[in-house]
Amino acid sequence: MSEKSSEIFKPAFCPIRHVLDRFGDKWSILVVELLSHKGRMRFSEIATSIGDISQKMLTVTLRSLEADGLISREFFPEIPPRVEYELTELGKSLIPPINNLLHWGQQHLETILDNRKRYEEKDQEKGKTKKAYA
Repeated sequence: MSEKSSEIFKPAFCPIRHVLDRFGDKWSILVVELLSHKGRMRFSEIATSIGDISQKMLTVTLRSLEADGLISREFFPEIPPRVEYELTELGKSLIPPINNLLHWGQQHLETILDNRKRYEEKDQEKGKTKKAYA
């Protein structure tokens, strides 16, 4: 490993840690992908499109994405009040890497699931009952 690459991967400074903090959760990538396909959306439209996300979790996810500058939030002071969300340029720049990750997942999902099943079967033979993955 080169000196430069070893500096990048120092645990305290590794830039990917901050990215994974945001996108390692269950909902952020889904929200970004949804906004990339549908464009500007209201809170209720996002909630309906995703389906099984609670109002609280969607609020937390949207605030986190907004705090990172990946989405913008626009409030319309009308009756009833309306709020719309859309990807920023920074958020749009995430679409190609997310699509690459989704493509990789599609290519390898079956293998990963088979590997998990074999791993679980080995653990069951040893009398272990806890899953080693989330």
